[in-house]
Amino acid sequence: MAGAADAPYSIATPVRLSDVPEADGRFMGVRLLGALRLSAVERDGLYLTELSGLAWDRDEALLYAVSDRGAVFHLQPVLRAGRLVDVRLLAAHPLRGGDGAPLAGAWSDAEGLVLEHEADGERGNTTLLISFEGRPRVERFTTDGNPLERLRLPPALSGVDSYRDPNSALEALVRHPSLGLMTAPERPLAGMDARTVPLCTLTGRCWDYPLADAPGSALTALESHPDGGLLALERAFVSLFRPLVISLRHVRLPDGPGPVSVETVASFDTSRGWLVDNFEGLAFHEGRRYFMVSDDNGSPLQHTLLVYFELLP
Repeated sequence: MAGAADAPYSIATPVRLSDVPEADGRFMGVRLLGALRLSAVERDGLYLTELSGLAWDRDEALLYAVSDRGAVFHLQPVLRAGRLVDVRLLAAHPLRGGDGAPLAGAWSDAEGLVLEHEADGERGNTTLLISFEGRPRVERFTTDGNPLERLRLPPALSGVDSYRDPNSALEALVRHPSLGLMTAPERPLAGMDARTVPLCTLTGRCWDYPLADAPGSALTALESHPDGGLLALERAFVSLFRPLVISLRHVRLPDGPGPVSVETVASFDTSRGWLVDNFEGLAFHEGRRYFMVSDDNGSPLQHTLLVYFELLP
């Protein structure tokens, strides 16, 4: 029988992101449905910090989060009347290598997260697909962090020398309804146009994704969109003395040759009254509703924020 120390417990404090939205939470193309600050608590020797990837398990009613420090956390969001009011921490596990040891150094920088078998009606069979920076790769893990398989990347994305730097590698991972797994780096590859990142299937078919105009824009997450396209999360950061801008963008891929169509759904700018942080994780929940989470970079000056929102029709 689990002891009290192993029981789920609340790790969240409600926060107000801004006075800008309308009374019902509407702002641009979204409705905000709750925001929480998560405490950097410790569980089984792992600290809830530097969260970068997020995914919802419908069968288990769990939100998984992976961190730059090579950990996976099992979170239980609490929703009341369709709003996010609390989060409980259920478990924490290190991601492990083939030798059974926890991943360390450049090998541990988990960024993107996609689930398998998470909505097939069977409990206990979910697996994690995780993309990494540092040593760019996509790997399959059990939900308690044990390695299963490394997936093959297309040649353009397989070597660390393809990237501008090791910390700008495979930031985003998504399962497209018709194209399968897709991944993208945070910033343009070495030698690419400075405003474009490649969005690629694991079989090597790529599109040029145009970053937003805000200075310092980078792609931090991708998720499925209800219309069959993708929802992109971008962060624009230059310095502590410049505005931080977080954007949600609707992405449509062409059926054949042609440019990617991108439309900004919402943009949250600290110079316009928004309390936002370094958002890097995005997870589809249900209907038109999503979670997104910020990476606090392990800094006492930043926060881990979990936001629940709905795309407006």
